[in-house]
Amino acid sequence: MSVLVIGLSHHTAPMSLLEAVARASSADLAARVRASDAVSETVVVATCNRLEVYADAVTFHGAVAAIGESLAASSGVALGDLSAHLYVHYEDRAVAHAFSVASGLDSMAVGEAQVLGQMRTALRSAQHAGTAGESLNSLFQQALRVGKRAHAETAIDTVSHSLVEAGLDGAVEIVGPLAGAHVLVVGAGGMSSLAAATAARRGVGELTVVNRTTAKAHRLADDAGGSARPLAELDAAIAAADIIISSTGALGHLITADQVARARAGDGARTQVFLDLALPRDVDPATGDLPGVYLIGLAELGARLAAESSTATLPEVAAVCDLVTGEVASYLTGRIAKSVIPTVAALRSRAADVVDAELGRLDQKLPGLDAATRSEVQRTVHRIVEKLLHTPTVRIKELTSGGAGGDYAAALRALFDLDPHEVATVSVPPDGPTLTGPDGGDGA
Repeated sequence: MSVLVIGLSHHTAPMSLLEAVARASSADLAARVRASDAVSETVVVATCNRLEVYADAVTFHGAVAAIGESLAASSGVALGDLSAHLYVHYEDRAVAHAFSVASGLDSMAVGEAQVLGQMRTALRSAQHAGTAGESLNSLFQQALRVGKRAHAETAIDTVSHSLVEAGLDGAVEIVGPLAGAHVLVVGAGGMSSLAAATAARRGVGELTVVNRTTAKAHRLADDAGGSARPLAELDAAIAAADIIISSTGALGHLITADQVARARAGDGARTQVFLDLALPRDVDPATGDLPGVYLIGLAELGARLAAESSTATLPEVAAVCDLVTGEVASYLTGRIAKSVIPTVAALRSRAADVVDAELGRLDQKLPGLDAATRSEVQRTVHRIVEKLLHTPTVRIKELTSGGAGGDYAAALRALFDLDPHEVATVSVPPDGPTLTGPDGGDGA
């Protein structure tokens, strides 16, 4: 079985399509994918600018078809509309992609660390739902470790310009310095917490938090040195704010154009900026058409970040790329080594069975053989077998480091007539769509 990733992100899809698929339930999508006989494990990663399905594929083409159909069914978006925007990564490219995502290299804001928490949440959800097994558990645990290394051992954090930072920079250009601004944060999740903390750190004049759960709003406001209001007072909170930052899990528009128009009644000359960090969008796009109102969404932030500078040649980014490359090579080598262990164990088990059988025949032919002699014969036979197996065992470890362990294991199974089913059950210690196929060509 092999690792496969199919998804779409800000790199490949317009924000309108990302918004449409964001309405899909990750749990429903994972369940649909896992129901296919072509997939043995699956983890769904959903962020504000990506939706990815990681799978341990029994068959490549079957898994590609199952994931595509599941994406369409779960999101309500026709597969034909999704196809041109889907990307597929297989095996080593899938591992490299997972490590790059965890390190922030694939993010809209290069180097951001929030994706680490999102990947951790995705893994936990899959573990609780029973859709993640040994293969994807191993991949995600290693990806999380690589992401932590990237932030701890390189200067990638100095490159990171978060969506919140970029949004606040854009807002300041419109309404003036934050020291004289009133910022309203709608929501109390991870992105909202980051928004409140960032605004507080940058010296905002006044900070208010509104959330459906008032207790969470108070906790976040207390941490950021602001005040909290219940969701029922959202209109009044909007009326009092200069910058409104919204990031909730609402499936519809939490803030409508009519609502904003009412809140601004009698104050039409005032300038307000709405920073919408949610996907699906919290703020009705028509809000941006109101006089004095500026709406900044994820699409605008992506364009802003892309225009600021190219990070491709920055030494901080190059350092993380080098780290990821080394980690991918190490992970693949370790996976190959682990994959050949059952074959070696099965070979030794077969040898032990042969020795036991031959000693049994010896007992039948020489029933009067004394215990000392029989023990010496047994030791001699075992020494012969160990010497015969020593070279294959050592050699397979050497070849594993060069990437040929899998081929050598297959040769051992053929030469010694080892049943693949027996090998699979050996107990060992735990230690697009033009869709791109495993050979880099177009997949069916």
